[in-house]
Amino acid sequence: MVESTIAGIGPLDEAAMAAARDLQARLTKPAGSLGTLEDLSVRLAGLAGTCPPPLPEPAAVAIFAGDHGVHAQGVTPWPQEVTAQMIGNFLAGGAVVNAFARQAGATVTVVDVGVATPLPLASPDPAGGPEAPRLVAAKVRPGTRDLTVTAALTRDEARAAVEIGIRVAEELIAAGAGILLTGDMGIANTTPSAALVAAFTGADPAETTGRGTGVDDETYRRKVDVVRRALHRHRPDPADPLGVLAAVGGLEHAALTGLILAAAAHRIPVLLDGVIAVSAALAAAAFAPEAVGAMVAGHRSAEPGATVALRHLGLDPLIDLGLRLGEGTGALLALPVVTGAARVLHEVATFDAAGVAEK
Repeated sequence: MVESTIAGIGPLDEAAMAAARDLQARLTKPAGSLGTLEDLSVRLAGLAGTCPPPLPEPAAVAIFAGDHGVHAQGVTPWPQEVTAQMIGNFLAGGAVVNAFARQAGATVTVVDVGVATPLPLASPDPAGGPEAPRLVAAKVRPGTRDLTVTAALTRDEARAAVEIGIRVAEELIAAGAGILLTGDMGIANTTPSAALVAAFTGADPAETTGRGTGVDDETYRRKVDVVRRALHRHRPDPADPLGVLAAVGGLEHAALTGLILAAAAHRIPVLLDGVIAVSAALAAAAFAPEAVGAMVAGHRSAEPGATVALRHLGLDPLIDLGLRLGEGTGALLALPVVTGAARVLHEVATFDAAGVAEK
C-alpha cells in the first residue's frame, strides 16, 4: 500500500499553474496585491491540474492519537491518561478542535492508532447529526516503546501505522472531502517530533526541541537531552524514512505521514497543523519529494521545530498566532484562507468582463 501510494504521486501541473498565473494577472486588482494567496492559488491549480482549481471543500480533520514510551523519561508533567481522556472530549464535541471545526463546517474523525490506556465512555456530541465526531479503532500497539532505550517501533509497526493513515485519507476522500486537515493527540508527542525534525533536517536538538505544553526549565533541559540521546543511540538515516519513524517517531506521526502521502496521490490539498504534523510532513517528503506540492502550512507553531521543518520543506505558514495546542486547531483557523485563495479564481471578474480599465 505504501509503495503504490508513492507511485501515484506526481509533480504539479505546469500548464494549470501557468493558466492560474495568467488569470491572476487579468483579475480586477493590482497585480500581486493578494500576496501569498496568489501563489497558493497557483499551487492549488497545479495540484488539481485545472484552472480554476476545485474549491477545497468539504473539509475533513483526521486526529490521530497515540501514546509514547518516552513519557517515562519525565519530558512532560501531564499524565499519559490525558490522551484517552481527550479522545472522550473530542467525541463529546468539547475540545477546541470541535469548536473550530463547527465554525469551519469541517468533519472530525478521531483515529486511535496507539493509545496506551482504555478509552473512556464518551458523552455524545450535543450537536449530534451526521457531522458528529466519529472514532476509528485502528490500534497498532498500546503506545510506542521508550526511544531512549530501544526503537520506538518496529519497521512493521511503523509501516502498519503509515497504512492506517493512507486508508483513513482514502475513506475521507471517497466520502467527498476536498481538503484534509491534520490533527493529533498524544501526551509527550512533541519529544519524538523534535527527534524527527532533527533527524530529517540535521538540525541540533536544541533547535528542534520546544517546551510543548509549557514545561519548566529543568524539564526542558531533560527533554533536549532525551532527544539528543535518542538520536545518538539510533543514528537514524534520513534517506530511510520508515526507519526514522520506527526509531524515534510515534504512531500518530507515522499515520499522519500516510495521510499526507495519500492526499498527494489523490491530488487533494492537505492542510498541515503544528509541529507534529510538519515533522510527519518531513517523513512524507522523504518518501516522495513531490508530496510537498500537496502540502499547505496552516500556521507557524510556537514550537521551534516547526519553523525548522517548514524551512526545510520550503513552506511558508499562512498564519502566525503563537499557537501550540495541536489537535488540528491551527489548520482549521487557516482553512478560510485556503478557500479564499481558490475562490478568487472562481469568482473575481477580469478587467475585460467587468469593463474596468487597466493601468
